[in-house]
Amino acid sequence: MNDSSRPVVDSPEPSVAEHVQRYLATDGASGYREGGMPNLLLTTVGRRTGTPRRTALFFDEDDGRYVLVASHFAGGPRHPSWYLNLVANPDVQVQVRRERFAARARTATGAERERLWRQMVAKFPPYRTYQAHSTRVIPVVVLERVGQRGAG
Repeated sequence: MNDSSRPVVDSPEPSVAEHVQRYLATDGASGYREGGMPNLLLTTVGRRTGTPRRTALFFDEDDGRYVLVASHFAGGPRHPSWYLNLVANPDVQVQVRRERFAARARTATGAERERLWRQMVAKFPPYRTYQAHSTRVIPVVVLERVGQRGAG
């Protein structure tokens, strides 16, 4: 992430912003498990503004990495802003419960994407319906830690 002096802007969606604030206030005690899935907080850098932007997302783990699905409005025709931001700048910040760490994001492709897609659909079956209703291939994102582990 670039300029840490810039204030982080939470999702413009009120329910997501409220979820993020609960998660932050309780180190995930409220908000980690939401919508039937574990949730993490992802902070990206705005691709046009450079502003840090934070949202809460469902995730699963795969061999020490975190896996996200870039769904938007139940399979809407456009990629979510957080995904476009991390494509432009893959250095992100992540919070899982109380643990905060830097990560590098990438879009899974080929056989890896198919395997991780099946894994995520098994955890959250509505993703299958989202894909069926979408005109785009919904991206699967892999977050890999960089630097040291730890809270902070």
